[in-house]
Amino acid sequence: SVQANQVLPHQTHSSMSLQTLFCNTSYCIVLDKKSQSRFLCYTHRKNGIFYICLTNAADVWSTGYTEDTLTQFRQRFALKSTEDYILKLRLACSSGDVSVVVHDTGAELHMGSGPGNQSVTLSKLEGPQATEELKELLFRMADSLIQLFSPDSSVWPDEFEPRWQQSSAPSVTVKRRLPGASLINPGTKKKLQATGVAFDDEDQSEQC
Repeated sequence: SVQANQVLPHQTHSSMSLQTLFCNTSYCIVLDKKSQSRFLCYTHRKNGIFYICLTNAADVWSTGYTEDTLTQFRQRFALKSTEDYILKLRLACSSGDVSVVVHDTGAELHMGSGPGNQSVTLSKLEGPQATEELKELLFRMADSLIQLFSPDSSVWPDEFEPRWQQSSAPSVTVKRRLPGASLINPGTKKKLQATGVAFDDEDQSEQC
C-alpha cells in the first residue's frame, strides 16, 4: 500500500467552479467486506492539495497529496493525471471493485483485485477535525448540487432545459366553445338533423 503524507484539512472552504468540481471531486459508496459496513469515499482538491477521504458519517479517514507526493503516487500506479485516478475510482465503484479495511487508527482503501491492486492508506482524524471535515463535506456536496442544477449552468443542452423555464413562456388563451357551435367551423352553428314534419293542434283543428 502507499502511505501519503498526512495533511490536515484547512478550516476555510471556497466555492468551486463546475468544471473544477467534476475534475477533482468524486463520491462513491464502498463496502467493508468483513463487517458489511458501508462508507462514503470522496475526493476533493483544496489549496493545491488533493484529498482522498472516507467516512461513515461519524468518523473520518483522510490523506492528502501535495504536488510532489501526488507525482510519486501517479508514477507508482502508472496514472497520467489526477483525473485519471478519479475516473478509475468511479469505474471501480460502479463495478463494485473497491473495498475498505478499517483499523483502530487508520483505514486501507483497495481498488481492484489481484497483485496489481491500488491500495491507499488513510489516517483517522481526531474529533474536532472530523466534525469540521463532515461539515465541509455537507456544504461541498450542497454546493455541487446547486451549481449542477443552476439555470445559469452550461451543463444542460438547450433541448433539455428545465421544465420550469419552459413553463414561463406565455400561455395561449383557449376560447370556450358555445353550445351548438360547430367544431369544424367555430364561427357557425351546427345544423340540426331533420326529424320529420310536426303539426300543431290548432292547425289540425282548423283543417277539420
